[in-house]
Amino acid sequence: MARTLIIVGLLIAAIGVLWPWLGQLGPGRLPGDIVIRRGSFTLYLPLVSCLILSIVLSLILWLAGR
Repeated sequence: MARTLIIVGLLIAAIGVLWPWLGQLGPGRLPGDIVIRRGSFTLYLPLVSCLILSIVLSLILWLAGR
């Protein structure tokens, strides 16, 4: 359990360090994500981004459980 928490903490730290570069790659602006703009109102539905994030996290947790 402690090993898993350390790994998760290191992954979060790595994402935090790499965040400026990850923002330039455009995650969250994938085909299939829906953006509706009407005047001053913007609705953003990141459907594909959430699906990919779910798959990646499921794989990580599955591998951690092995």
